[in-house]
Amino acid sequence: MIPAQEVVDRALAHSRADDAIVIVTDQSEAALRWAGNSMTTNGVSSSRTWTVVSIVRDGADTQVGSVTSSSIDPADIADVVRASEDAARGAAPADDAMPLLGAVSSQDWESGPGNTDVGVFAGLTDDLARGFDGPDRLYGFAHHTVDSTWLGTSTGVRRRHVAPTGSVEINGKRDPDASAWVGAGTLDFADVDIPAMLAELSTRLDWAGRRVDLPAGRYETLLPPSTVADLMIYLMWTMEGRGAQEGHTALSKPGGTRIGEKLTELPLTLFSDPAAPGLETTPFVVAGSSSESVSVFDNGIDVDRVDWVRDGVVNALAYPRSAAQEFDATFAVPGENLLLTGGSAASIDDMVARTERGLLLTTLWYIREVDPATLLLTGLTRDGVYLVEDGAVTGAVNNFRFNESPIDLLRRVSEAGATQPTLPREWKDWFTRTAMPPLRIPDFHMSSVSQAT
Repeated sequence: MIPAQEVVDRALAHSRADDAIVIVTDQSEAALRWAGNSMTTNGVSSSRTWTVVSIVRDGADTQVGSVTSSSIDPADIADVVRASEDAARGAAPADDAMPLLGAVSSQDWESGPGNTDVGVFAGLTDDLARGFDGPDRLYGFAHHTVDSTWLGTSTGVRRRHVAPTGSVEINGKRDPDASAWVGAGTLDFADVDIPAMLAELSTRLDWAGRRVDLPAGRYETLLPPSTVADLMIYLMWTMEGRGAQEGHTALSKPGGTRIGEKLTELPLTLFSDPAAPGLETTPFVVAGSSSESVSVFDNGIDVDRVDWVRDGVVNALAYPRSAAQEFDATFAVPGENLLLTGGSAASIDDMVARTERGLLLTTLWYIREVDPATLLLTGLTRDGVYLVEDGAVTGAVNNFRFNESPIDLLRRVSEAGATQPTLPREWKDWFTRTAMPPLRIPDFHMSSVSQAT
């Protein structure tokens, strides 16, 4: 397999288009799985994917074609370039056309790819083995990838970034039917505290020793950081400037967008920052295709911090350069991480202690959009809904289907606690870099009882 930089150089040399972009990602992957208190599988793998984007300019029209390959045969490079050019010539004119970024280079452009192996899990296995000796049945998965990306363009962009990404999740089961889940995101597993995760699982399974059946309805509900992450990620994904300007989204209002609208009196700030400590992400745009929120024409441009909500006020929407120019808005790129700050120093345990009666909702599952105009989402609770009475958790509650909008949740939130790194359960396969506070919602809508287990 030839070096990634050589793939970039050869593809650009083969190009006959007016402009070309080449993105190469080498991935090193390690995985560990366990079930029923026994390690079952582990393994490592490596792969390469690369994309050629061809840009054909014909007078006022600009056409774009993008082709992705996983071939490691250098002889295939010319064919992929030709296919990309053919796709461009057959494409409709691009409405996001802009000049490509001029020459800029990463100092480490010539460096090789990063790597991982099963040794990254060394600190987990001993602690898990001790957990296997306990009374509960443990199931789970640890996953680590190192993605090394090289971006080159015909205008002289040469940028490189290495992104380690890890996660671990553990599901604990206890007879007759108690089940609980915990998870953590990480860059290198050095900060993963398995004994603490197992202790939290044991506590939640203890709570399930008493079962309480409740009807659908609105309940004061405490959302730990993981559930908050799942809801806020979906909010950020929908914060597209063009859709809001054209009246298609929940961030629209008559005559414009909701930028400047106050959602909550709490000083909450929802933001993405590629330099956030422990949650670092790619500091420049990498896009193999265009969407409403990113553009291939912006490849290589620096990504800065974006405050989507600042001090409780809608502050920004995602605009590629073309849309920013069209709507006289600020260029902003959707984040690969997401943080919510501005709460108190309270932990979820502190908030439980101040609750007279309510629910503790530990994980969400199968989240889907119901109404884009209000960003109404539906989904299921799973592996842990608990009843809180007089400042203590007193039992496990049946599962529900919920209907809620994350925008409305921010409008109704009555308390936010301390922000901490967390792993979303629903979106963990796509998004692991989050830090969220627990939230108190006075009237979270459990729309129906669910038989999910």
